[in-house]
Amino acid sequence: MSVYADIRNEVGENVFLLPVSKTKSYEAVLSVYSEGAKCFGENRVQEIERKFPSPQERPDKMEVYLIGQLQKNKVRKAVSLVSRIESVDSYSLLELIDKESARIGKVMDVLLEYNSSGEGSKSGFKDRAELIEALRSSLSMESVNVIGLMTVGPLTDDENLIRSSFRDTKALFDECRKVKDDLSVLSMGMSHDYRIAVEEGSTEIRVGSLIFGERA
Repeated sequence: MSVYADIRNEVGENVFLLPVSKTKSYEAVLSVYSEGAKCFGENRVQEIERKFPSPQERPDKMEVYLIGQLQKNKVRKAVSLVSRIESVDSYSLLELIDKESARIGKVMDVLLEYNSSGEGSKSGFKDRAELIEALRSSLSMESVNVIGLMTVGPLTDDENLIRSSFRDTKALFDECRKVKDDLSVLSMGMSHDYRIAVEEGSTEIRVGSLIFGERA
């Protein structure tokens, strides 16, 4: 059994496993696709453009999600290449995604990224009220659909700090559902901390190195 299948079986049907293929070849992606993965996470718009065929030429049901920070000058290209943007870190970015998605007649699923660790090096909304207000404002947008939240836990071996970060994000997620009750995705946890994330309520884990090996 493959690592992908092992982790998928471990976390169960209620947690979506998103293989993160950054820096890995398209051949490596196809190998994991053959094991049943249909959606892949990538950090950079340029790499998606370089590595993957156009959406119309990809194998059946293959989708790419952008999980890395999105620069505003890359939004137009991003909305044409991906089916989900998981790293929306400002209201102005949300507005731009709405505008560019409308231009091509597309409704883009997005996650709002929350900086739950408070680390300055990480992107994401740092202010809970600001994130909730962005969510509230999105309700009037016709070409973006906020479906949940994403966070990156602190880079540490301290399980208590990791757990606290995920618990904080889950509480914010529950608060956000009072604004938009159909939010369904809480993306928390990567290769080193996905088990803690699942225990704290994650519905999606983003796993790269365990599946594909260390980054090139």
